[in-house]
Amino acid sequence: MAIFFSLTTPVGIMIGIGISSAYNENSPTALIVEGILDAAAAGILNYMALVDLLAEDFMNPRVRKSGRLQLIISISLLVGIALMSLLGIWA
Repeated sequence: MAIFFSLTTPVGIMIGIGISSAYNENSPTALIVEGILDAAAAGILNYMALVDLLAEDFMNPRVRKSGRLQLIISISLLVGIALMSLLGIWA
């Protein structure tokens, strides 16, 4: 994966430099493509966070046995979501 990343990153940079002169950031096509790519990136981030990271924490035997710990983790999750949403106002 490191080799793949080290080879594809310069290619992506070259493509970006190549299209930067013809790119109009206010065109409807550019806005639609940017929106689709942003939505895909956000979806992948949500999936990774909820399925791969949080599921492991909630399935921990110690957490499953303690209702108090489940409540604390759930409240912490909701507070974190609220804070990230608040941060999104300025993004």
